Amino acid sequence: MFEKALRGGRVYWTWLGVLIAFVGSSLLVYLYQYRQGLWVTGLSRDVSWGLYIAQFTFMVGVAVSSVMVVLPYYVYNFRAFDRMAVLAQFLAVGSVIVSLVFVTTDLGKPMRLLNVPLHPTLHSMLFWDMVFLTGYLGLNLVIGWTALSAEEQDAPPPGWLRPLIYLSIPWAASAHTITALIYAGTPGREFWLTAIMAPRFLVTAFAAGPALLIILATTIEKLTVFKPGEQAIQKLATITLYALILDMFFLGLEFFTAFYSQIPRHMESFRYLLFGLGGNSAMVPWYWIMIISILSAIALLFIPSTRKSRVRLVVTCTIAFTGLWIDKGFTLVVAAFIPNTFNQIKEYPPTSPEIMITLGIYCLGALIVTVLYKVAISVKGGREEGVISGKGGKAP
Repeated sequence: MFEKALRGGRVYWTWLGVLIAFVGSSLLVYLYQYRQGLWVTGLSRDVSWGLYIAQFTFMVGVAVSSVMVVLPYYVYNFRAFDRMAVLAQFLAVGSVIVSLVFVTTDLGKPMRLLNVPLHPTLHSMLFWDMVFLTGYLGLNLVIGWTALSAEEQDAPPPGWLRPLIYLSIPWAASAHTITALIYAGTPGREFWLTAIMAPRFLVTAFAAGPALLIILATTIEKLTVFKPGEQAIQKLATITLYALILDMFFLGLEFFTAFYSQIPRHMESFRYLLFGLGGNSAMVPWYWIMIISILSAIALLFIPSTRKSRVRLVVTCTIAFTGLWIDKGFTLVVAAFIPNTFNQIKEYPPTSPEIMITLGIYCLGALIVTVLYKVAISVKGGREEGVISGKGGKAP
């Protein structure tokens, strides 16, 4: 089936060319970082985890969110997700690859990543995180590709696929729970020492993933004849709304625990994010944008006209996704290091090499997802031409 990704028109290849150019440019910047060392980033003794690890955390959440489509479709036979399931699974594949690349980029020497499988430490959350992430990558790739191959041949999926589908559901929740436990089990970072870290991770994932799927599915629908289905879009909007509400509820619990109980270090991190500390307030605007974005998205999703208008729905999902990215893809990680163990404030500004490398890794993910979506759309009868492929007409 992969040959379907090799057929396309000018627009399709131009898009791939732009992505490859960004990936290549960021690779050159990464080689500069590799040669010079991590001092070219904004990381320091005080803030040792920054933009790369934050993106890893966020993209793991996007990856495991595919379970919100897989579970209703395969277990409860929710047929409206017939065309959405493969999009969710292939998005998970790209997201896991991106998250692993971010971890590798954060290491001074990428070969150190091999220490995890070569010298496993069974009580380490990092070891189990690698096991579950690579396993989840394999599950989604095998399930999505095999189901798509069976559909291309107009045959039912093989019987051995169903156990893998059932396995992938708890595997998804476990993968992101372990990612959360990496933070919640890190001593000396009181901002992360909360029992609801794993639930917070899961609800942000279950909001960000469906919101992104709505955006991607709508884009595909506008550019091709592939139709994910209005019922599927509306169900994803409902999932996003419920998850956003739970996210704000859990955040409110964190505020209560920190400020009502007057836990000093936990409270100081939130004070820094909300109001600034000692004249340092670089992350305050970001945090307020996050809160306002998520609350605005919740309010908009309650309005029937927003949900019925695809343009308004996409805008709302973009607002929600932006807020979730700021929370989980930046502030959640960095705020735990401010103030540091000596009660001093060392702010973290990402440098231009970090930003360039980050954009390049996201372009790598977009490249992978584009190719996989091209195959899926061709098999499922979407337009092989249009902007995804560059011409007009239907796939054979």
